[in-house]
Amino acid sequence: MTSGAGGHIRLNSHPGSRKPARFPIHWGAAGADARGPVIATVNAGQDRNAIGAHGGSYSVYRALAISSGAMDPNARPDLHDTSPIIDIGPHPQWDDPDKIVSLDPWGHRVALDYGGLIADGMDIRPSIAITKARLTLPEIQSAITAGRLKVDGELVHEAGDVSVTKIAVDPVWWLPGIAERFGVGEGALRRCLFEQTGGMYTELVTRPDLSVFLPPIGGMTLYIFGDPEQLGHKPLTCRVHDECNGSDVFGSDICTCRPYLTHGIEEATRAAQEGGVGLIVYNRKEGRALGEVTKFLVYNARKRQPGGDQAATYFERTECVAGVQDARFQQLMPDVIHWLGIRRIDRFVSMSNMKHDALAEGGVDIGERVPIPADLIPPDASVEMEAKKAAGYFTPEGAPSEEELRKTVGRDLGRF
Repeated sequence: MTSGAGGHIRLNSHPGSRKPARFPIHWGAAGADARGPVIATVNAGQDRNAIGAHGGSYSVYRALAISSGAMDPNARPDLHDTSPIIDIGPHPQWDDPDKIVSLDPWGHRVALDYGGLIADGMDIRPSIAITKARLTLPEIQSAITAGRLKVDGELVHEAGDVSVTKIAVDPVWWLPGIAERFGVGEGALRRCLFEQTGGMYTELVTRPDLSVFLPPIGGMTLYIFGDPEQLGHKPLTCRVHDECNGSDVFGSDICTCRPYLTHGIEEATRAAQEGGVGLIVYNRKEGRALGEVTKFLVYNARKRQPGGDQAATYFERTECVAGVQDARFQQLMPDVIHWLGIRRIDRFVSMSNMKHDALAEGGVDIGERVPIPADLIPPDASVEMEAKKAAGYFTPEGAPSEEELRKTVGRDLGRF
Protein backbone atom coordinates (compact mmCIF):
# COMPACT_ATOMS: atom_id res chain seq x y z
CA MET A 1 0.00 0.00 0.00
CA THR A 2 1.01 3.61 -0.38
CA SER A 3 -0.33 6.97 0.70
CA GLY A 4 -1.83 9.28 -1.85
CA ALA A 5 -2.85 12.93 -1.66
CA GLY A 6 -4.68 13.79 1.49
CA GLY A 7 -3.27 10.79 3.31
CA HIS A 8 -5.56 8.23 1.66
CA ILE A 9 -4.08 4.73 1.48
CA ARG A 10 -4.44 2.73 -1.70
CA LEU A 11 -3.23 -0.71 -2.74
CA ASN A 12 0.10 -0.56 -4.55
CA SER A 13 1.00 -4.22 -4.94
CA HIS A 14 2.19 -4.76 -8.48
CA PRO A 15 4.35 -2.96 -11.07
CA GLY A 16 1.31 -2.48 -13.29
CA SER A 17 -0.80 -0.88 -10.56
CA ARG A 18 0.50 2.57 -11.39
CA LYS A 19 2.17 4.53 -14.20
CA PRO A 20 5.96 4.36 -14.63
CA ALA A 21 7.73 6.57 -12.10
CA ARG A 22 8.26 10.16 -13.21
CA PHE A 23 11.66 10.07 -11.53
CA PRO A 24 13.30 6.69 -12.08
CA ILE A 25 16.49 6.04 -10.12
CA HIS A 26 19.55 5.14 -12.19
CA TRP A 27 21.94 4.11 -9.43
CA GLY A 28 25.56 4.95 -10.22
CA ALA A 29 24.73 7.40 -13.00
CA ALA A 30 27.08 10.36 -13.36
CA GLY A 31 25.52 13.35 -11.63
CA ALA A 32 22.49 13.94 -9.45
CA ASP A 33 20.15 14.73 -12.34
CA ALA A 34 21.03 11.57 -14.22
CA ARG A 35 20.79 9.46 -11.08
CA GLY A 36 17.45 10.93 -10.02
CA PRO A 37 16.12 11.86 -6.57
CA VAL A 38 15.23 9.29 -3.93
CA ILE A 39 11.60 10.00 -3.05
CA ALA A 40 10.42 8.01 -0.04
CA THR A 41 7.96 10.40 1.54
CA VAL A 42 4.57 8.79 2.10
CA ASN A 43 2.72 11.83 0.75
CA ALA A 44 4.57 11.74 -2.60
CA GLY A 45 1.79 9.74 -4.26
CA GLN A 46 2.67 8.50 -7.76
CA ASP A 47 6.14 10.04 -7.51
CA ARG A 48 7.25 7.79 -4.67
CA ASN A 49 10.11 5.67 -6.06
CA ALA A 50 11.56 3.95 -2.99
CA ILE A 51 10.47 1.37 -0.42
CA GLY A 52 10.44 2.29 3.27
CA ALA A 53 10.41 5.69 4.93
CA HIS A 54 12.81 8.44 5.84
CA GLY A 55 14.30 8.30 9.33
CA GLY A 56 14.64 4.54 9.56
CA SER A 57 13.34 3.32 12.93
CA TYR A 58 12.39 6.88 13.87
CA SER A 59 9.61 6.81 11.29
CA VAL A 60 7.61 4.88 13.92
CA TYR A 61 7.87 7.81 16.33
CA ARG A 62 6.70 10.10 13.54
CA ALA A 63 3.67 7.85 13.14
CA LEU A 64 2.96 8.19 16.87
CA ALA A 65 3.22 11.96 16.65
CA ILE A 66 0.78 12.02 13.74
CA SER A 67 -1.65 9.55 15.31
CA SER A 68 -1.76 11.57 18.54
CA GLY A 69 -2.51 14.76 16.64
CA ALA A 70 0.77 16.40 17.62
CA MET A 71 2.02 16.53 14.02
CA ASP A 72 0.40 17.38 10.71
CA PRO A 73 0.71 14.32 8.42
CA ASN A 74 1.34 16.68 5.50
CA ALA A 75 4.09 18.63 7.28
CA ARG A 76 7.18 19.18 5.14
CA PRO A 77 10.63 20.26 6.30
CA ASP A 78 11.75 23.81 5.59
CA LEU A 79 15.27 23.18 4.29
CA HIS A 80 16.25 26.85 4.30
CA ASP A 81 19.70 27.27 5.95
CA THR A 82 20.04 23.53 6.56
CA SER A 83 22.60 22.92 3.81
CA PRO A 84 25.97 21.32 4.70
CA ILE A 85 28.54 23.63 6.27
CA ILE A 86 31.24 22.03 4.08
CA ASP A 87 31.28 20.46 0.64
CA ILE A 88 31.69 16.70 0.34
CA GLY A 89 32.20 15.45 -3.21
CA PRO A 90 31.26 14.69 -5.82
CA HIS A 91 33.93 11.98 -5.96
CA PRO A 92 34.55 9.44 -8.73
CA GLN A 93 33.37 6.62 -6.43
CA TRP A 94 29.86 8.12 -6.48
CA ASP A 95 29.45 7.10 -10.11
CA ASP A 96 30.59 3.52 -9.50
CA PRO A 97 27.59 1.33 -8.56
CA ASP A 98 29.98 -1.28 -7.14
CA LYS A 99 31.50 1.12 -4.60
CA ILE A 100 28.43 2.57 -2.86
CA VAL A 101 25.23 0.55 -2.35
CA SER A 102 24.10 1.32 1.23
CA LEU A 103 23.81 5.12 1.31
CA ASP A 104 22.75 7.86 -1.07
CA PRO A 105 25.94 9.71 -2.10
CA TRP A 106 23.84 12.69 -3.12
CA GLY A 107 21.79 12.60 0.10
CA HIS A 108 23.29 15.79 1.58
CA ARG A 109 22.84 17.84 -1.62
CA VAL A 110 19.08 17.47 -1.98
CA ALA A 111 18.28 21.17 -1.56
CA LEU A 112 21.01 22.09 -4.06
CA ASP A 113 20.59 19.44 -6.74
CA TYR A 114 16.80 19.10 -6.58
CA GLY A 115 15.91 22.62 -5.45
CA GLY A 116 13.80 23.24 -8.54
CA LEU A 117 11.72 20.14 -7.98
CA ILE A 118 11.27 21.02 -4.30
CA ALA A 119 10.16 24.53 -5.26
CA ASP A 120 7.62 22.95 -7.61
CA GLY A 121 6.10 21.04 -4.70
CA MET A 122 8.06 17.78 -4.61
CA ASP A 123 8.77 16.49 -1.09
CA ILE A 124 12.40 15.33 -1.42
CA ARG A 125 14.31 14.95 1.82
CA PRO A 126 17.99 14.72 2.76
CA SER A 127 19.39 11.48 4.12
CA ILE A 128 22.72 13.07 5.14
CA ALA A 129 23.35 16.19 7.23
CA ILE A 130 26.68 17.94 7.90
CA THR A 131 27.43 20.36 10.74
CA LYS A 132 30.20 21.40 13.14
CA ALA A 133 30.54 20.66 16.85
CA ARG A 134 32.95 20.34 19.76
CA LEU A 135 33.65 17.14 21.66
CA THR A 136 34.33 17.26 25.41
CA LEU A 137 35.69 13.99 26.79
CA PRO A 138 37.52 13.37 30.09
CA GLU A 139 39.94 11.08 28.24
CA ILE A 140 40.95 13.95 25.94
CA GLN A 141 41.40 16.25 28.90
CA SER A 142 43.61 13.58 30.50
CA ALA A 143 45.64 13.35 27.30
CA ILE A 144 46.20 17.11 27.44
CA THR A 145 47.22 16.96 31.09
CA ALA A 146 49.63 14.11 30.31
CA GLY A 147 51.13 16.07 27.42
CA ARG A 148 50.05 13.64 24.70
CA LEU A 149 47.90 16.35 23.10
CA LYS A 150 48.62 20.07 22.97
CA VAL A 151 46.19 22.98 23.21
CA ASP A 152 46.44 24.86 19.91
CA GLY A 153 43.36 27.09 20.18
CA GLU A 154 42.03 25.93 16.82
CA LEU A 155 41.51 22.17 17.04
CA VAL A 156 42.11 21.56 20.75
CA HIS A 157 40.89 24.32 23.03
CA GLU A 158 41.89 25.51 26.47
CA ALA A 159 38.80 23.96 28.07
CA GLY A 160 39.85 20.57 26.71
CA ASP A 161 37.25 20.32 23.94
CA VAL A 162 38.03 19.38 20.34
CA SER A 163 36.53 20.94 17.21
CA VAL A 164 35.09 18.49 14.68
CA THR A 165 32.98 18.29 11.56
CA LYS A 166 30.04 15.99 12.26
CA ILE A 167 28.05 14.07 9.63
CA ALA A 168 24.88 12.02 10.16
CA VAL A 169 24.04 9.39 7.53
CA ASP A 170 20.79 7.46 7.18
CA PRO A 171 20.92 4.16 5.25
CA VAL A 172 19.62 4.05 1.69
CA TRP A 173 20.00 0.61 0.11
CA TRP A 174 20.24 -0.11 -3.59
CA LEU A 175 18.93 -3.66 -3.47
CA PRO A 176 20.67 -5.09 -6.57
CA GLY A 177 24.00 -3.88 -5.19
CA ILE A 178 23.29 -5.15 -1.67
CA ALA A 179 22.45 -8.59 -3.06
CA GLU A 180 25.63 -8.69 -5.13
CA ARG A 181 27.75 -7.55 -2.18
CA PHE A 182 26.45 -10.49 -0.11
CA GLY A 183 26.56 -12.99 -2.95
CA VAL A 184 22.83 -13.74 -3.03
CA GLY A 185 20.11 -13.32 -5.63
CA GLU A 186 18.14 -10.10 -5.41
CA GLY A 187 14.86 -12.00 -5.31
CA ALA A 188 16.04 -14.13 -2.40
CA LEU A 189 17.26 -11.05 -0.55
CA ARG A 190 13.96 -9.24 -1.04
CA ARG A 191 11.93 -12.22 0.17
CA CYS A 192 14.12 -12.68 3.24
CA LEU A 193 13.87 -8.97 4.11
CA PHE A 194 10.09 -9.18 3.67
CA GLU A 195 9.75 -12.29 5.83
CA GLN A 196 12.14 -11.27 8.59
CA THR A 197 10.40 -7.91 9.06
CA GLY A 198 7.10 -9.72 9.51
CA GLY A 199 5.79 -8.68 6.11
CA MET A 200 6.23 -5.00 6.95
CA TYR A 201 7.25 -3.98 3.43
CA THR A 202 5.12 -5.81 0.86
CA GLU A 203 6.73 -3.87 -1.99
CA LEU A 204 9.92 -5.84 -1.44
CA VAL A 205 8.22 -8.84 -3.06
CA THR A 206 5.49 -7.21 -5.14
CA ARG A 207 7.34 -4.27 -6.70
CA PRO A 208 10.56 -5.45 -8.39
CA ASP A 209 10.55 -2.15 -10.29
CA LEU A 210 11.42 -0.36 -7.03
CA SER A 211 15.10 -1.02 -6.35
CA VAL A 212 15.82 1.42 -3.50
CA PHE A 213 14.95 0.58 0.11
CA LEU A 214 15.21 2.76 3.22
CA PRO A 215 15.56 0.08 5.93
CA PRO A 216 14.18 0.58 9.47
CA ILE A 217 17.64 0.56 11.07
CA GLY A 218 20.04 3.06 12.58
CA GLY A 219 22.59 4.87 10.47
CA MET A 220 26.01 6.23 11.33
CA THR A 221 27.78 9.37 12.48
CA LEU A 222 31.14 10.57 11.17
CA TYR A 223 33.52 12.81 13.10
CA ILE A 224 36.24 14.51 11.05
CA PHE A 225 39.23 16.03 12.86
CA GLY A 226 41.09 18.67 10.87
CA ASP A 227 40.29 20.01 7.41
CA PRO A 228 37.68 17.81 5.65
CA GLU A 229 38.90 19.06 2.27
CA GLN A 230 42.17 17.23 2.91
CA LEU A 231 40.49 13.82 3.13
CA GLY A 232 42.16 11.70 0.49
CA HIS A 233 45.06 14.13 0.19
CA LYS A 234 46.74 14.17 3.61
CA PRO A 235 47.70 11.21 5.85
CA LEU A 236 44.56 9.77 7.41
CA THR A 237 44.08 8.17 10.83
CA CYS A 238 40.73 6.37 11.04
CA ARG A 239 38.74 4.27 13.49
CA VAL A 240 35.59 2.45 12.39
CA HIS A 241 33.63 1.82 15.60
CA ASP A 242 30.47 -0.21 16.08
CA GLU A 243 28.09 1.07 18.75
CA CYS A 244 28.27 -0.26 22.30
CA ASN A 245 25.95 1.80 24.47
CA GLY A 246 26.94 0.14 27.75
CA SER A 247 30.62 0.91 27.32
CA ASP A 248 30.62 3.96 25.03
CA VAL A 249 28.09 5.92 27.11
CA PHE A 250 27.99 4.34 30.57
CA GLY A 251 31.52 2.97 30.89
CA SER A 252 30.74 -0.71 31.42
CA ASP A 253 34.04 -2.57 31.80
CA ILE A 254 33.13 -5.94 30.27
CA CYS A 255 34.51 -4.88 26.87
CA THR A 256 37.11 -2.58 25.33
CA CYS A 257 34.68 -0.46 23.33
CA ARG A 258 34.89 2.95 25.02
CA PRO A 259 38.63 2.74 25.68
CA TYR A 260 39.27 1.88 22.03
CA LEU A 261 36.88 4.60 20.86
CA THR A 262 38.49 7.33 22.97
CA HIS A 263 41.95 6.07 21.99
CA GLY A 264 40.86 6.43 18.37
CA ILE A 265 39.63 9.97 19.04
CA GLU A 266 42.97 10.86 20.62
CA GLU A 267 44.87 9.38 17.68
CA ALA A 268 42.59 11.19 15.20
CA THR A 269 43.10 14.49 17.03
CA ARG A 270 46.88 14.04 17.05
CA ALA A 271 46.86 13.20 13.35
CA ALA A 272 45.06 16.48 12.58
CA GLN A 273 47.48 18.45 14.75
CA GLU A 274 50.38 16.91 12.83
CA GLY A 275 49.00 18.10 9.48
CA GLY A 276 46.88 15.10 8.55
CA VAL A 277 43.20 14.27 9.04
CA GLY A 278 41.41 12.14 11.61
CA LEU A 279 38.16 10.24 11.09
CA ILE A 280 35.83 8.33 13.40
CA VAL A 281 33.05 6.30 11.76
CA TYR A 282 30.43 5.40 14.39
CA ASN A 283 27.99 2.73 13.20
CA ARG A 284 24.69 1.95 14.95
CA LYS A 285 25.26 -1.81 15.25
CA GLU A 286 24.58 -2.41 18.94
CA GLY A 287 25.66 -5.77 20.30
CA ARG A 288 27.33 -6.87 17.04
CA ALA A 289 24.06 -5.87 15.32
CA LEU A 290 22.16 -8.37 17.50
CA GLY A 291 20.70 -5.72 19.79
CA GLU A 292 21.19 -4.83 23.43
CA VAL A 293 18.60 -7.28 24.81
CA THR A 294 20.39 -10.18 23.13
CA LYS A 295 23.74 -8.86 24.33
CA PHE A 296 22.63 -8.76 27.96
CA LEU A 297 21.16 -12.27 27.69
CA VAL A 298 24.55 -13.44 26.44
CA TYR A 299 26.28 -11.71 29.36
CA ASN A 300 24.13 -13.73 31.77
CA ALA A 301 24.77 -16.97 29.91
CA ARG A 302 28.50 -16.38 29.87
CA LYS A 303 28.80 -15.60 33.56
CA ARG A 304 26.45 -18.36 34.80
CA GLN A 305 28.18 -21.27 33.08
CA PRO A 306 30.27 -23.64 35.21
CA GLY A 307 33.65 -22.04 35.85
CA GLY A 308 32.37 -18.55 35.12
CA ASP A 309 33.09 -16.39 32.10
CA GLN A 310 35.60 -18.09 29.81
CA ALA A 311 37.31 -17.17 26.56
CA ALA A 312 36.88 -20.75 25.31
CA THR A 313 33.08 -20.40 25.21
CA TYR A 314 32.85 -16.65 24.49
CA PHE A 315 31.51 -16.97 20.94
CA GLU A 316 29.70 -20.25 21.59
CA ARG A 317 27.44 -18.65 24.22
CA THR A 318 26.61 -15.82 21.82
CA GLU A 319 25.65 -18.24 19.06
CA CYS A 320 23.55 -20.33 21.45
CA VAL A 321 21.44 -17.29 22.31
CA ALA A 322 21.47 -15.32 19.05
CA GLY A 323 21.90 -18.03 16.42
CA VAL A 324 25.01 -16.35 15.04
CA GLN A 325 28.26 -15.13 16.56
CA ASP A 326 28.29 -11.74 14.85
CA ALA A 327 25.65 -10.14 12.61
CA ARG A 328 27.57 -7.00 11.75
CA PHE A 329 29.07 -8.35 8.52
CA GLN A 330 31.37 -5.57 7.36
CA GLN A 331 30.59 -5.82 3.62
CA LEU A 332 28.68 -2.51 3.62
CA MET A 333 31.06 -0.62 5.90
CA PRO A 334 33.49 0.62 3.18
CA ASP A 335 30.72 2.53 1.39
CA VAL A 336 31.10 5.61 3.57
CA ILE A 337 34.87 5.59 3.03
CA HIS A 338 34.23 5.65 -0.72
CA TRP A 339 31.66 8.40 -0.24
CA LEU A 340 34.34 10.56 1.36
CA GLY A 341 36.65 9.96 -1.61
CA ILE A 342 39.20 8.09 0.51
CA ARG A 343 41.47 5.57 -1.20
CA ARG A 344 44.03 5.04 1.59
CA ILE A 345 43.92 4.86 5.40
CA ASP A 346 47.45 5.44 6.66
CA ARG A 347 46.76 4.48 10.28
CA PHE A 348 43.79 2.19 10.92
CA VAL A 349 42.90 2.21 14.63
CA SER A 350 41.48 -1.30 14.74
CA MET A 351 42.65 -4.88 15.19
CA SER A 352 39.56 -6.36 13.52
CA ASN A 353 40.39 -8.55 10.54
CA MET A 354 36.75 -8.34 9.43
CA LYS A 355 36.95 -4.56 9.11
CA HIS A 356 40.43 -4.60 7.58
CA ASP A 357 39.52 -7.25 5.00
CA ALA A 358 36.28 -5.53 4.00
CA LEU A 359 38.14 -2.28 3.34
CA ALA A 360 40.96 -4.02 1.48
CA GLU A 361 38.53 -6.01 -0.67
CA GLY A 362 36.72 -2.75 -1.41
CA GLY A 363 39.91 -1.27 -2.84
CA VAL A 364 40.98 0.84 0.15
CA ASP A 365 44.72 0.68 0.86
CA ILE A 366 45.58 0.30 4.56
CA GLY A 367 48.96 1.14 6.06
CA GLU A 368 49.62 0.74 9.79
CA ARG A 369 47.13 -1.04 12.06
CA VAL A 370 46.98 0.54 15.51
CA PRO A 371 46.07 -1.80 18.42
CA ILE A 372 44.52 -0.77 21.70
CA PRO A 373 47.26 -0.18 24.32
CA ALA A 374 47.28 -2.92 26.95
CA ASP A 375 46.90 -0.44 29.79
CA LEU A 376 43.52 0.67 28.41
CA ILE A 377 41.95 -2.79 28.61
CA PRO A 378 39.52 -3.06 31.57
CA PRO A 379 40.07 -6.07 33.86
CA ASP A 380 36.72 -7.64 33.00
CA ALA A 381 37.45 -7.34 29.27
CA SER A 382 40.38 -9.78 29.30
CA VAL A 383 38.01 -12.63 28.41
CA GLU A 384 36.93 -10.76 25.28
CA MET A 385 40.53 -10.12 24.24
CA GLU A 386 41.67 -13.69 24.76
CA ALA A 387 38.60 -15.12 22.98
CA LYS A 388 39.10 -12.89 19.97
CA LYS A 389 42.80 -13.70 19.83
CA ALA A 390 42.09 -17.45 19.93
CA ALA A 391 39.39 -17.13 17.26
CA GLY A 392 41.61 -15.16 14.90
CA TYR A 393 39.32 -12.16 15.28
CA PHE A 394 42.25 -9.78 15.01
CA THR A 395 45.79 -9.90 13.77
CA PRO A 396 48.30 -10.91 16.44
CA GLU A 397 50.76 -8.30 15.19
CA GLY A 398 50.70 -5.39 17.60
CA ALA A 399 47.96 -6.91 19.76
CA PRO A 400 48.55 -6.96 23.52
CA SER A 401 50.38 -10.13 24.49
CA GLU A 402 49.16 -12.54 27.15
CA GLU A 403 51.92 -11.24 29.42
CA GLU A 404 50.80 -7.64 28.90
CA LEU A 405 47.19 -8.58 29.60
CA ARG A 406 48.14 -10.46 32.75
CA LYS A 407 50.18 -7.52 33.97
CA THR A 408 47.39 -5.08 33.15
CA VAL A 409 44.46 -6.93 34.67
CA GLY A 410 46.34 -8.69 37.47
CA ARG A 411 44.85 -12.14 36.93
CA ASP A 412 45.93 -15.55 35.71
CA LEU A 413 44.85 -16.04 32.10
CA GLY A 414 46.14 -19.61 31.81
CA ARG A 415 42.68 -21.14 32.06
CA PHE A 416 41.55 -19.18 29.00
